[in-house]
Amino acid sequence: MRYAPNQVFIGNMEPDALRSQGRPWFRHLVNSDGAFGRTGPFGEVMPQEEFYALLKAATDESSYDLVWLETRFLEETVFPAIARHPLCRSDDLLQKLRRGKSGEEIRRKIEQDHSLALYHQGALIGCFQRHHDEDESLAALVLMENLMTKASAFLALRHLLDGSQCDASEIDFIISCSEEAAGDRYQRGGGNLARAIGEMAGCRNATSCDVKSFCVGPHYGILHAAALVKAGLFRKVAVVAGGSLAKLGMKFQGHLEKEMPVLEDVIGGVAFLVTEDDGVSPVLRLDLLGKYPIGAGGSQQRIQESLILEPLKAHGLKLTDIDRYATELQNPEITLPIGQDDIPLKNYRLIAALAVQQKEIEKSQMNEFIEKRGLVGFAPTQGHIPAGVPYIAHGIREILEGKKKRIMIVAKGSPFLTRMTNLSDGLSLVLGENPKRAEEGSNA
Repeated sequence: MRYAPNQVFIGNMEPDALRSQGRPWFRHLVNSDGAFGRTGPFGEVMPQEEFYALLKAATDESSYDLVWLETRFLEETVFPAIARHPLCRSDDLLQKLRRGKSGEEIRRKIEQDHSLALYHQGALIGCFQRHHDEDESLAALVLMENLMTKASAFLALRHLLDGSQCDASEIDFIISCSEEAAGDRYQRGGGNLARAIGEMAGCRNATSCDVKSFCVGPHYGILHAAALVKAGLFRKVAVVAGGSLAKLGMKFQGHLEKEMPVLEDVIGGVAFLVTEDDGVSPVLRLDLLGKYPIGAGGSQQRIQESLILEPLKAHGLKLTDIDRYATELQNPEITLPIGQDDIPLKNYRLIAALAVQQKEIEKSQMNEFIEKRGLVGFAPTQGHIPAGVPYIAHGIREILEGKKKRIMIVAKGSPFLTRMTNLSDGLSLVLGENPKRAEEGSNA
């Protein structure tokens, strides 16, 4: 909770504050005062015991009963905490937490039915069930991956609705762009987790679908949402992405070898609301959409040209006309100790090199360009979560405060991970100052 990148993620710290924060960040924790608590303007860092409650609430007990939690753990630890949570204390959720199991029942379930044991602070507190003996897509671990995505997306959506003062019933359409593949042996990635998330969040008037594209998923989700609103089909579209259990602690061995804590110890989640123009909020510049065509080639430079340079040049803009670029924002404190790159810095060097090639800056100004228009990575390394989008809330705030006029959110994806192709993917979005608000400001 006191880890600086997590505080940036939930909005209690500005991204640029990480440049002056002592390193390593895990040894220079922020002060545990009111400014750096578990909640921030963009969300919260939920403790594990409370997340177990959401996990249990995310399953339909009457039909599936996937999550068992021990009675004392529920009554003494989980229930009191969730009952105080302003966004999670609904009657339906709390009712599900009143039905616990004995420790003996849980141990028997693990031994006889091969259920997955659940622990908290070293103690066995529950288990997760499989739902089918023969279908590997309904094995306990796969089901738990999907349910954790649903639970974390629900929490992000509840924060979005609360922060935007939007009632759940006002949402017309929900797009999930998570990295799960919910289904069974007949439809292994059948999906529409969006519908399950919307049901849990009380979005009773919404219809829904899932959009998948690896790390680029949130970008395509936002693009689809904007197109639906622009076409007049829907007024308020929520784009949600839960975290990926498969990537939890993905690089832990390298961290332990360097005598570091396991920094990949969080399940991330993001959510965005796309609406009609309200005359104040920043606007999504669909005319500046950056695409990476199938036939564009696979070099990193060609990817950057397609996503960044070409859409700007087509509208007479320079690379320096973008005040901030948000690329893959993986926390470098996670990747560097295991021999990988500082991924954001690597991308910003490529963008700065493009600016040099276009004669917009001198080579000696590359570091200045990177510091002014780039970001230090701060997001959990969960694929679609760090791919530029965690900066959007910060960027919106900076645009509204007049600190920025245009920001570009860039993502690259990895379709080759399906073993169906060697191609990469990518998309870039530009958010800009609302013209109506800018005009009012100039006339003031």
